Amino acid sequence: MMRLWDILLKERCPKCKKVLNTTKSNALSATVIKSCPDNHYQKEFHPALETFIESDKVS
Repeated sequence: MMRLWDILLKERCPKCKKVLNTTKSNALSATVIKSCPDNHYQKEFHPALETFIESDKVS
């Protein structure tokens, strides 16, 4: 049962389906940045704006 929750809750890259890494977070501004290990995709959460920004081909 726990494995099912794990699969459902982890965010994945829409291109390669790998789990997104949360390595670029900024604690001071509370911005959370998740990116694909192969740099296909990036997703940023900005709590002040209450929005997500998604981008392809991250450098």
